[in-house]
Amino acid sequence: MPSAPELQSGNSRLSVEPQRGGALMRMRGMLRKEFLQIARDPSSLAIAFVLPTFLLLLFGYGVSLDAKRVPIALVVEQPNADTQSLCGAFEHSQYFAPVYTHSLPEAQRAMLTRRIDAIVHVREDFSERLRGPGQAAIQLIVNGVDANTARILEGYVNGVFSQWLIQQVSRGSSVPKSRVDVEYRVWFNRRLRSRDYLVPGLIAVIMTLIGALLTALVVAREWERGTMEALMVTPVAMREILLGKVLPYFLLGTGGMALSVVMAVWQFDVPLRGSFASLLLGTTLFLLAALGMGLLISTVSRIQFVAAQVAIITTFLPAFILSGFIFDIGSMPRAIRGFTYIIPARYFVSVLHTVFLTGDVWYVLAPNLLALAVMAAFFLGLTRRISRKRLD
Repeated sequence: MPSAPELQSGNSRLSVEPQRGGALMRMRGMLRKEFLQIARDPSSLAIAFVLPTFLLLLFGYGVSLDAKRVPIALVVEQPNADTQSLCGAFEHSQYFAPVYTHSLPEAQRAMLTRRIDAIVHVREDFSERLRGPGQAAIQLIVNGVDANTARILEGYVNGVFSQWLIQQVSRGSSVPKSRVDVEYRVWFNRRLRSRDYLVPGLIAVIMTLIGALLTALVVAREWERGTMEALMVTPVAMREILLGKVLPYFLLGTGGMALSVVMAVWQFDVPLRGSFASLLLGTTLFLLAALGMGLLISTVSRIQFVAAQVAIITTFLPAFILSGFIFDIGSMPRAIRGFTYIIPARYFVSVLHTVFLTGDVWYVLAPNLLALAVMAAFFLGLTRRISRKRLD
C-alpha cells in the first residue's frame, strides 16, 4: 500500500497535469477565436496590409527633401566660350531649370515674385577671374525664405561649378589646377537621395500607427460589442486573454512590416545592407512595444472612436515629429530632446536607418534594441498590471 507522501505526490501530479492541459486548450481556443475574428473582420487586414501600402506610396513619393528642376536665373554679362560652356553645365543638371535674363535687376525682380529661387551672376570678367589670382568667378544669390532649400541650392551650385572646372582641366584648359582640387566622399548614401533616408524612417512611423491601432481598435470593438464581457465569465485567465490578443496581431504586424520592406527595396530602390536577422529582431521588439501601447490604450478607453484618437495623438504624431524621421533631434530644444527618449519610434528609426543604409553595426544597434526591449516590457507589464477580470 503506498505511503502518505506517495499519495500526496500522486494527487499533486494528477491535479497539476489537467491544469496545464486546460491552459493549453484555453490558449488554443483563444488563438483560434482571434484568427477567426481577423478572417471575418476585414478592418484588421486593412490596417495591417492596405494602410502601410497606401501610406508608403503617399509619403514615399510625396515627401522628398531633394531639390530638383529648381528654377534659377542665369545672368551672363559677356557671353563667350567659357560662359557658354558653364551655362551648358547648368542646363544639363537634373537639379536646375535655368532661365536666361538680360540683367541682374531683371533677375532680382523675378526672385521677388518667386518665379525663380536663385540667381547665378556671371560677370563680364569671368574668364579673367577664372584664370587669374582673383576670387569669386561667379556670384550666387539665393532666396533665403526657405533656409533648408537655400542651403541645398548652394551646395548644388558649388557642385556643378566644381565639376565644370574639373572638366575644363581634363580638356587641357588653362584653368589653374590648384583651384580645381576638389574631392567628394559620401558614406552610406552615395546617391544622395533623400528617399533612401526617408523611406526607412517612414516605415517606423507607419508601423507605430499600425501596431497601436491593431490592438487598440480591435479590443475596444470587443468591449463595444460585448464579446469581451463574454470572455470575462469564462475560465480564461487575464494573462491568457492578453497573450491571445498579442500573438495574432503580432503576426499581422510582422506581415505588414515584411510588405513595407519589400516595397522599400523593390518599389523605392532603397538599399538593404544589413541582415534579415537584425531587421527581424528590431521589428519584433518594436512591434511588442507598439502592441503593448495599443493594449494599454484599449484597457483605459473601451470606445473605438476614443481609442483611435488617443492612438493617433499618443503614437503617430510623436513618432512623426519627434523620432528623427524628418526633423533632426539634435536641433531640438533640450527639453524636447529629453522627451524623445520615451518614444519607441526614435529607437526604431535609428535601427532601420542603420540596417538599411549602413549594415549590422552592433554598437549602434545594441543600445536601441535594448531600449525597445525595455519599452516593450514596460507597456506589456503595465497593461497586465492594470487589467482585471472585472466589468467595472
